[in-house]
Amino acid sequence: MIRKDSMKFANRGSLAGLLCVAALVAGCAGGGGQESSSDLQPSVNTTGNESDARNRARIHTELAAGYFELGNIGVALEEVRIAEQADPTYAPVYNVAALVYAALKDDRRAEESFNRALRLLPADPDTNNNYGMFLCQRKREAEGIKYLLTAVQNPLYQNPERSLVNAGVCARMRGDNAAAQEFFQRAVSVRPNQAQALYQLADLSYASANYAAAQGYLRRLAQAAQANAEVLWLAVRVERRMGNANGEASYAQQLRKNFPESKEAAALQAGRFE
Repeated sequence: MIRKDSMKFANRGSLAGLLCVAALVAGCAGGGGQESSSDLQPSVNTTGNESDARNRARIHTELAAGYFELGNIGVALEEVRIAEQADPTYAPVYNVAALVYAALKDDRRAEESFNRALRLLPADPDTNNNYGMFLCQRKREAEGIKYLLTAVQNPLYQNPERSLVNAGVCARMRGDNAAAQEFFQRAVSVRPNQAQALYQLADLSYASANYAAAQGYLRRLAQAAQANAEVLWLAVRVERRMGNANGEASYAQQLRKNFPESKEAAALQAGRFE
């Protein structure tokens, strides 16, 4: 079962091209380290040979993105406004602006900003990715997946697996597990150690009673990211279903030791395995 208080993974990069499904993925969004994937995160593209106005817009957009990541939304919004005034044709500022407005729960301005960014730069993968997840979070999954796949189709996109994971999460949100599995499989075909996709595939396999497949994905995940409470809890239940008492006990011990205050540890203590 997919949960919105998803797990997050370690893989934070530079401001360019950041986005994780964190708040949505039951796994950004599955198991192991810490990624912000809120989590919608900004990206800022830079180019050389800029005019003074474009350079100011770029610098203030980067500042806005940095403040946004730090959670200083008010200052981020002020930097966005300065960047817009410097160069209203600089597309990345509207991508960051959209994320700031979304954080402020001003969906109307957020959507206006996404659309303005895409009018200026229709194929930008980061904006398509962010807008796609924005729509998915607002239960407009079919629209969201369309933008996510537009991002994937850009041959210059350096992280298409992120958008494929997001599309899978979006498909799960609308109850289409078959499509979700296909997206996650595509993600691991692009990046075999994509932790979020591996967790999601393990979770889907467990839900369909394919425990051996779930175990296999979890083992691959263990090589890609450090397990958190959700991963360990899934592993406990997989081993329990397979009748592997030693494996179940080992994962249960890790869960109790490393995450004693987690809701997963509480469920283990209470014997609530489903």
